[in-house]
Amino acid sequence: MQMRLKSYGYDFAAVLEWFAERVDRIILLFDAHKLDISDEFSEVIKALKNHEDKMRVVLNKADQIETQQLMRVYGALMWSLGKIVNTPEVIRVYIGSFWSHPLLIPDNRKLFEAEEQDLFRDIQSLPRNAALRKLNDLIKRARLAKVHAYIISSLKKEMPAVFGKDNKKKELIGTLAEIYGRIEREHQISPGDFPNLKKMQDLLQSQDFNKFQPLKNKLLETVDEMLAHDIAHLMVLVRQEETQKPVQMVKGGAFEGTQNGPFGHGYGEGAGEGIDDADWVVARDKPMYDEIFYTLSPVNGKITGANAKKEMVKSKLPNTVLGKIWKLADIDKDGLLDDEEFALANHLIKVKLEGHELPNDLPCHLIPPSKRKVIE
Repeated sequence: MQMRLKSYGYDFAAVLEWFAERVDRIILLFDAHKLDISDEFSEVIKALKNHEDKMRVVLNKADQIETQQLMRVYGALMWSLGKIVNTPEVIRVYIGSFWSHPLLIPDNRKLFEAEEQDLFRDIQSLPRNAALRKLNDLIKRARLAKVHAYIISSLKKEMPAVFGKDNKKKELIGTLAEIYGRIEREHQISPGDFPNLKKMQDLLQSQDFNKFQPLKNKLLETVDEMLAHDIAHLMVLVRQEETQKPVQMVKGGAFEGTQNGPFGHGYGEGAGEGIDDADWVVARDKPMYDEIFYTLSPVNGKITGANAKKEMVKSKLPNTVLGKIWKLADIDKDGLLDDEEFALANHLIKVKLEGHELPNDLPCHLIPPSKRKVIE
């Protein structure tokens, strides 16, 4: 295990810790059909200690197993995570199938849709909570600095004035856990505020204990004053700012422009069939799509998003893809589909099912002739 981590050529765990301190969200990905927490992945998760509040888990490819097996996999995942992640709160696990292919087993489609939307909402809300997160990180660093001061001063006190310094240093490093315990009891400090024991022991090996500074109570009092009063005042100001300024949301990518349809978010690019044809390529199959269209209770020549969704989900494509198709097909952006738009939607579904990618914007050769003025 240690050899694999060191094979990167740098301290991989330390790099993860550096990023963990600075990011807003940490997402751990697992595949439902081959659930396994390797020794290396376990070490990675342990390296993220003290950042459990930022962690979310995605149980991906859940469409590849039956409902009963999915329940067992979910239970096994929670049990495995419970042994690694030491937190009183259960980590939020999102169950879904985050790919652009048809769902293999669509029985839990509604669950996947709800979980996907919850995950997207969580990600989109991150800017709103950024100031509060930074404040919490400041509190963590202040408490850690305070603990470091207690540790360093304790080591300084124990060192002899003249003889036996090297032996005493080895002894103190070896009994660092006992020093942690004594400081915890004397100053009523939470065990979670202490730095990693093994890492601290390694760092102390190269330090000259005689150069350590004694405890400066005045500086500690300043830190305590900041934690007790200044932070509380800043917390109030942050809350006030959040209520007064416009809500910030993550934009672009999968979040761009598709949230108003009956599906959710989508993305993709491609699709060139019929680009050299003089006639609208979708017209070839439109009579077949019309037969379906008139069974979906059109009113004034249009069907609702809900009725269109009932038909479109039969493709077993995930909402990320169907949301993209809806955005492209609803040319006049009225939340309804007429017969041409419905035919276009089905054509795009066919394109995707045949293994092609969807365009980001509807190319001219796919726009129904009657809609070209709308686009212009």
